[in-house]
Parts: sequence; structure tokens; C-alpha cells
Amino acid sequence: MNMEIVNTENLKKEVEVAVKPVNDELANLQKQAEQNALEIMTLDLDKLEEKRKMLKSIDAFAMDTLQTSARKNSLLQTTVGNLSKGGEDGGVVSNSLADLHREIKDLDPSYLDFTKEGFLGKIFNPIRRYFEKYERADGVIKDVLVSLDKGKEVLKNDNTTLDLEEESLREITKKLNMELSLGMAMDEEISKQIEQAKARGEDEYKIQFVTEEVLFPLRQRIMDMQQMVVVNHQGIVAMEVIKRNNKELIRGVDRAKTITVTALRTAVMVASALYNQKIVLRKIELLNETTSNLISSTGRMLKEQGAAIQKQATEATVSPEVLKQSFQDAIAALDDITAFKQQALPRMQETIAQFRDLAEVGEREIARLERSKE
Repeated sequence: MNMEIVNTENLKKEVEVAVKPVNDELANLQKQAEQNALEIMTLDLDKLEEKRKMLKSIDAFAMDTLQTSARKNSLLQTTVGNLSKGGEDGGVVSNSLADLHREIKDLDPSYLDFTKEGFLGKIFNPIRRYFEKYERADGVIKDVLVSLDKGKEVLKNDNTTLDLEEESLREITKKLNMELSLGMAMDEEISKQIEQAKARGEDEYKIQFVTEEVLFPLRQRIMDMQQMVVVNHQGIVAMEVIKRNNKELIRGVDRAKTITVTALRTAVMVASALYNQKIVLRKIELLNETTSNLISSTGRMLKEQGAAIQKQATEATVSPEVLKQSFQDAIAALDDITAFKQQALPRMQETIAQFRDLAEVGEREIARLERSKE
């Protein structure tokens, strides 16, 4: 997941500006510094109680704020440390996003082979196996989304905690900056008063006392305050970076729940539709192919048979040559019959004469027989 890159330098400048005193406050601090420096230079060193009171105020200057800042930074380390423990293994959100990525990548329909055919393709239907896998993974994805919701709530709670800690640290740092500005103004005024006292030739003991017992510890305290301000700035910047990254993680969770999961379901739906369309398209192709073959075959038959019909229609039913030969054969047969009759008539006459002679002989024999019986 692409996270927004936080420019820590710009963020640090924003924090520095936010916790610095404004001009009106600086003007008031300048007046207070001038008054404090004047009181220090006019202090009667012979009055022991006043001297102790003044030294005590120097020692106590901004000490409460420094200690509060130190405690706050210690608490900050504990808070951030506790927050980071959840990230040692990637955290709930990170692990859930990784699980979601793995499941969705495994369900990517672009890896599905829709073209598997043959005997194995019928047994192991690719789309059926894909949807079986999707149904199994759908329950896992729902559990991952529940886990992401929990992780999102954790991130929101972390940001609420960090908001409170950051606001408190900003207030402390702003107060510390005001005290730092007062201390630096006092340093400047006291240094100026010392130089003026030297020029006037005032008591060297007093000048030495103010220099060593007031100005020196004051500058030490200013250095401590400057270091603490820097530490506080780093703490505020660190919390701000964590909060912004948490917000990006929350947005990432929302995107994963809406866009990514919706895209997956859309991809599954489209894959199913495309597969069904592919089946229908294949059947249409087969039907068109069969139709084309029928049309081609019918056309070929029409072409061949139609030509034969037209040829037959233009020709006589019986060939003239056959009719002519048949006619000639018939005439020849008639001629043969005529010739046979002409030749047969004499033979028939002879046969008739022979049968007549035989009949006369037979009649004489019959008559003889009848006379014998009488």
C-alpha cells in the first residue's frame, strides 16, 4: 500500500511556529525581563534572606515545566512503545491486509483457463472449480474484513490517545517557550546591566556575584530549556507522523473493504458472464458452421441436380437414334414375317395334302373294321 510521505522538516517548522509566543506575549516578557534584571542589579547583598530568595528563584526558574516535559516525554515513550508492539509482527491491520491480498490474488480470474477442452475439460470444468474456490475463499475474506474493522478501531483509538498526548505536550512546550523567551531576555538584560555597572565602576563583588551566581546558572537553565524544547518538538512531530500514517492505514482499510472487495466480486461476476458468453458463442459458431455446410451442400445439390434437370428437359424422352433403330427393327421383323409366310404356304399345302391322304386311309380302315364286326 502506498502511504503518504510526511515531510518531517515542514512539520517540524509548523510545530515550532505553533508553540512559539506571539508578538504581544514577547513584548510583555521583555518588560518582565527588564524589571527582573533591574531587581537583581539593585539587590542588597548584605541582606542574606533577600539574596537567598533571589538565588532560589533562579534555581526554580522553569524547573516545574522542565520536569513536567520530562515526565510527558517519558509517558510518550511508553505510549508509542505500546503502540509499536502491535507492529512487531505487522499488526492486525497489516496482517489482515496481507491475508486479503493473498486471497484476492489467488482468486484473480485472469489466471483462469477458460479454454480447457477435451475429456478432462468436461470432468474438471474450469468455471465450476473456480466458483467452488471462490465460495471457500468468500468466508475467509469475510473474516479478514471483520479483522480489518477491529484493526481500524484500534488505529482510531490510538489516534485519540495520541491527540490527547500531543495537545498536552503542545501546551507544555508553549509554556516552556515563553519561559525560555523570558530567560533569554533576562540574560540579555542582565548582561547589559553588568556591562553598564562595570562602566560606572560599581562594586566588583556585586558584579562578580551577579555574573557567577545569577547569569551563569540562568544560562545553564536556558540551555536545558532549549534542549527540552527540541525534544518536545521531536515528540510532537513523532506523534503527528504516527497519527497521519494511522489515518492513511484507516483509509487503506476502507479502500480494501469497498474498492478492492467490490472489484473482486465484479471480476468474479464478469468472469462468469464471459465464460457463459464463450459457451453460447461457441454454440453459435457450431450452429453457423452447420448452417453454412447445409447451405453449401444444398447449393451444390441444386447446382448439380438442376443442371441435370434442365439438360433432361431440353432432350427428348427417347433418343431419336433408338426410335429410328427400333422402327427399322420393326420393319425388318414385318419383312421377315412376310417372307416366312410366302415360304410357308407351299409347305403348308403339301402338309394338308398329306393329312388328307392319311385321313382317307384311316376312313377305309375304320370302315373295314366296322364290317368285320358285323
